[in-house]
Amino acid sequence: MTPAARLSAAIDIIETIEADRAPAAKALKDWGTSHRFAGSGDRAAIAGLVWDVLRRRASSAWVMEDDSARARVLGMLKLERGLDVPTIGAMCDGSRFAPPPLTDQEEKALASRTTEGAPSPVAGDYPDWLDPYLAAVFGDDRVAEAMAMASRAPLDLRVNTLKAKREKVQASLKHLGAVPTPWSPIGLRITLGADARNPGIHAEEDFIKGAIEVQDEGSQLAALFTAAKPGEQVIDLCAGAGGKTLALAAMMGGKGRLIATDDDKRQLAPIHERLSRAGVHNADVRSPKGDADPLADIRASADLVVIDAPCTGTGTWRRNPDAKWRMRPGALEIRLKDQAEVLDRAAGLVKPGGRIAYITCSVLQPENGDQVRGFVARHPEFSIQPPDQTATVLWDKAEAFAEAALKSDEGWLMTPRRTGTDGFFVSVLKKA
Repeated sequence: MTPAARLSAAIDIIETIEADRAPAAKALKDWGTSHRFAGSGDRAAIAGLVWDVLRRRASSAWVMEDDSARARVLGMLKLERGLDVPTIGAMCDGSRFAPPPLTDQEEKALASRTTEGAPSPVAGDYPDWLDPYLAAVFGDDRVAEAMAMASRAPLDLRVNTLKAKREKVQASLKHLGAVPTPWSPIGLRITLGADARNPGIHAEEDFIKGAIEVQDEGSQLAALFTAAKPGEQVIDLCAGAGGKTLALAAMMGGKGRLIATDDDKRQLAPIHERLSRAGVHNADVRSPKGDADPLADIRASADLVVIDAPCTGTGTWRRNPDAKWRMRPGALEIRLKDQAEVLDRAAGLVKPGGRIAYITCSVLQPENGDQVRGFVARHPEFSIQPPDQTATVLWDKAEAFAEAALKSDEGWLMTPRRTGTDGFFVSVLKKA
C-alpha cells in the first residue's frame, strides 16, 4: 500500500471508531480481517496513524477547526508527525486510493493554526472533566505533562536476574537497538519509530528462555521500591497476569515465600506459564474459588503486601490513548472504592513491623496521596515511609531520581515528562 492509501484507510477506521463508538483495537482488527491484502507492514503503519490520531484527537480538531475523521488525521500529521503542507498535500492528491485533495480552508488551517490559546484540555489532549484533577497535581504544567502522556512509548524490558545479567542480554538484543534504561538497573529499552512494527520479542531466545519480560521501566521501579528481600513472606494481592510477581520473585532470589492472588481469577490465567518460564519456584498462586478467601490462613504474618491497585490507568495513556477518551467520571468513583477495600484487606495481612507497598498506574491525586492519607486515618498503626528511603534502591541514581520525579509526603509520582516512564505512584506504609 502507498502512504496515501494507508492514510485513506486510517480515515476510514477513525470514522468507524467515531460512528460505532468502537474500541480502537477492535476497529483495527476488523479492518485487517476485511482487508487481507494488506501486509503486516501496512497494518502496522495504519495502526500507528490511528493511534496517533487518538493521541491528538482534541488538538488536531482544534487546529483544523473541524472534528471530522479526515480533519483529525490531517491535523495529526501536522502536530504529531511534524509534516508540512506540501508533504501532506502530496499524500492527498485524489489519485486512486488516496484521500481527496486539500481544500483551500484545510491548507490555510494547516499552514497557520496552532494550539496557542487553546483550552488546557485541548492543548493537552484529554477530556474536559479531568482538567481539575490534572491541575491539582501539575498546576500550570498540566498541558506539558499531558502532552508527554500522549507521546509514543518505547518498549521496555526487564531482565530476569534469576537467569541472566543485563549486559549479556543487551548484547544479544543488539540487533533491536536495546539500550539500558535510565533509572532501572535491570531494564532495557527499545525505541520505536512512528510506523515501526513491534519487534517480535516473544520469538527472541532470551524471552523464550525466561531471561526477559516486557515491563515498563516505571513498573520495574515500583517493584524495586517495595524492597522485597530474600527470605521474606511477600503477598502480591492484585497479581493479575504476574508482571510485579515476576519482578518480586527475582528480587527475592528464589528464597522466601511469595504468594500471588487476584480477585479476578481470569486475570491470573497467564501467570503459571510465566512463572515457569522465568524459573520461579517459590511462588504460590492462589485463585479465588467461590466466596472462599484464598488467604484465609494468613493473619498478620506477611513481611510485605504489594498492592498493584485497580485504577483509572491515566498513567498509561501513551500506550492506550483510546482509554482516555472512553473514560467516564463514574469509573474514578468505582476505582476509589476498590482501592480502599484492597488497602483495608492488606492491613490485616501484615505483621508488626511489616509494610504495604501501594502502587497505581494513575496520576490522579484521589487515587494516590488522598487514598494513602485516608488509609492511615483508618489504620493509625500504619505510617508512611519517607519517599527518600524507598529511592535508595537506585543507589547512585537516587539523587537524580529525586530531582526528576514528583515527591509528596505520601510517595513518588513518576510521569513520562519527568522520568520518561509511564505514570506510576508508589507509597510504602509501615506497620508499627
